[in-house]
Amino acid sequence: MTTSQPSRTDARTSVETVFRLESPRIIAGVTRVVRDVGIAEELAQDALVAALEQWPRDGVPDNPGAWLMAIARRKAVDLVRRRENYARKLAEIGRDLSETAPPEEPSDPEDIDDDLLRLVFTTCHPVLSAEARTALTLRLLGGLTTPEIARAFLVPEATVAQRIVRAKRTLATKNIAFEVPYGPDREARLGSVLDVIYLIFNEGYAATAGDDWLRPSLCEDALRLARLLSALMPKEPEVHGLAALLEFQASRTAARTGPRGEPVLLKDQNRSRWNRMLVARGIKALSRAEATTVGAPGPYVLQAGIAACHAHAYSYEETDWRAIATLYALLAARAPSPVVELNRAVAVSMADGPAPALEIVDTLTDEPALHDYHLLPSVRGDLLARLGRTTEARAEFERAAALTRNERERELLLERARGCGS
Repeated sequence: MTTSQPSRTDARTSVETVFRLESPRIIAGVTRVVRDVGIAEELAQDALVAALEQWPRDGVPDNPGAWLMAIARRKAVDLVRRRENYARKLAEIGRDLSETAPPEEPSDPEDIDDDLLRLVFTTCHPVLSAEARTALTLRLLGGLTTPEIARAFLVPEATVAQRIVRAKRTLATKNIAFEVPYGPDREARLGSVLDVIYLIFNEGYAATAGDDWLRPSLCEDALRLARLLSALMPKEPEVHGLAALLEFQASRTAARTGPRGEPVLLKDQNRSRWNRMLVARGIKALSRAEATTVGAPGPYVLQAGIAACHAHAYSYEETDWRAIATLYALLAARAPSPVVELNRAVAVSMADGPAPALEIVDTLTDEPALHDYHLLPSVRGDLLARLGRTTEARAEFERAAALTRNERERELLLERARGCGS
């Protein structure tokens, strides 16, 4: 059953929107059939083409995601049938794929029947470089385009494209199993898995490109995966730390945009709109992280601690900025990066004033990784404005606006530039 026929433009928009939301699940589901993430992505694209051909003519299905999944799986079965080794594939899978669901996984008390989680662990296999793991997973699970991933990585698009192609080829040639591993293999992949989930959440929390500031579906997928990992690995503090961090961040979602979808900065957010249930979940997850930590806390536990400081404050001004600055200093020592140092500068500006913070930021202006990072001139513009150096501040906000590819963020930065006067 389908809805009434929409215009061709509306149907195409529906196809593109649904595919962006559903492509990770489609790719994961098809990978269970063909055991090759590269082929699975191609079959998902074939389903997209079929939708672009049929929906404008026949109308949008009542359940468009299921329609796309059915088409992709049908094409996967056809592909398997066409292969010369079809008989061997059937023997491995154990049943006729056209008439039954994919095979049951081996029973295990730790097993989680979640194709998205399997896809994360598969694309984070140690045969791939750390950069390739993250790029491939953001492509397949996050539905990000190559330019968007390049933006997140702060590297050229051609570099990301090469990483993705090589990663898919490596997984295929090495016959990497589509599974959630156990024991030492799971531990070896955990750090990369956490990093990937965090990047997926961040892309949903503040989209690198497009007309929307938020992409809630990405946040929801990342949060669900973090919660699944917490259940799967209850003794891993960093897993709980990531889950806590995402719960705290997700709690602010409703307050992060205004009536027209424009971004609302943290200091201007109506904290009564923060989701207190998610805050409570974050507090519990952080407690589990702290209870299982042995020795110095890891990066995600520290970041969750920073987020907790914001969650406990009734207003931006009442935030314990000195504690946040201390936590950022610990994070910089544990996991040093220019971005962490930039965030530390923001906390220092609130604890000790804009002048010492500007000194920190000025040491980052020659960092290659931050050359095209719009938040560097954005933060610098804010500090200069607070110091009364409005002409310089305006130039920094304009530079930040030119660097961002998110339309909502560009509007906000240009508005801040105009606020600095002429």
